[in-house]
Amino acid sequence: MQYLDHFFGYPIPLFFKNLIIGIVVILLGMLIKFIIHKIFLLLSRLWDSIIIKSTIKHLRHPVGVFIPALFLNFSLSLMEMDAVYRLSLTKILEVALTILFALILIRIIDVLEDYFFLKYDLNKENNLKERKIRTQLQFVRKFIVSLIILITAAIILLSFESMRRIGAGLLTGVGIGGIIIGFAAQKSLGNLLAGFQIAFTQPIRIDDVLIVEGEWGKVEEITLTYVVVSIWDQRRLILPITYFIEKPFQNWTRVSADLLGTVFLYMDYTIPIEPLRQELTRLLTNNLLWDKRVNVVQVTDTNKDGSIEIRFLMSASNSSRAFDLRCIVREAMITFIQTNYPESLPKTRLEHKDKFEGI
Repeated sequence: MQYLDHFFGYPIPLFFKNLIIGIVVILLGMLIKFIIHKIFLLLSRLWDSIIIKSTIKHLRHPVGVFIPALFLNFSLSLMEMDAVYRLSLTKILEVALTILFALILIRIIDVLEDYFFLKYDLNKENNLKERKIRTQLQFVRKFIVSLIILITAAIILLSFESMRRIGAGLLTGVGIGGIIIGFAAQKSLGNLLAGFQIAFTQPIRIDDVLIVEGEWGKVEEITLTYVVVSIWDQRRLILPITYFIEKPFQNWTRVSADLLGTVFLYMDYTIPIEPLRQELTRLLTNNLLWDKRVNVVQVTDTNKDGSIEIRFLMSASNSSRAFDLRCIVREAMITFIQTNYPESLPKTRLEHKDKFEGI
């Protein structure tokens, strides 16, 4: 008969009372979440705002769980139960609310990131400012998110009495422990400080074009400890962030995305230069990749093998266009010379002297 009168230590009427209170407050929280969601949907139809749309996208689910959990936590004061069960349930809800609140903070950062990413769009011809802002935002976001996670974990652990006692005991050895941790984390701290230096002095930025380790690529991602460079053939070069503080590399877009492209051809001394200038002008004028800044043909060197070095100099608005334009000009100029001046292609000369000459 005891099992019929009690359920988990509570009289059955008292258990149902607590259950009804819990269900009512959860349903009330879900109703409030539903109303808030509909209000934001209405606002998104009235105003085409990235903030509203991103808020719906990122905050809908965590807020939808946080509000009922918060109401359930408030309702515990209305429930009648033993202190042991009340304490356990309160602790579970406190941990859940702490995690949900941290998740909401992270999602708010995502909303702000969406706003700034739309405002500072990289799909522009001269996107130096946009790349600068995005690099700083990406690093700051990763740092703040890591900080939120660490603080949340610390709050949850310190909320347990046993953890607080362990922490108090560890403080007695903090001197020796600090030295050990300092040596162990020296490399990680160096990477973190290098990340701050790169984020704000910016030797590299997101979408910068680099020549690094002999590879041509674009900066795809900058994290707290490493940099991802997207190579032209779709490989990914992963480098520690300290690499860009300690070692030299080429940054083709450090000041501006505009670049000069060069094509070198080696021809015989008989090649006429003026027709090449006219042909280059014609090619560039009819090509949308040329930005109309630089158009130069120069003889830049003479070689001992009997050829001359001709440099074709042209300009483009970014590195990708400059590379494509160089390839087009190189192919077209070779075809032009083959068609019109085949005798001026590089050749090897041999001088033959008859040993019986003069006898």
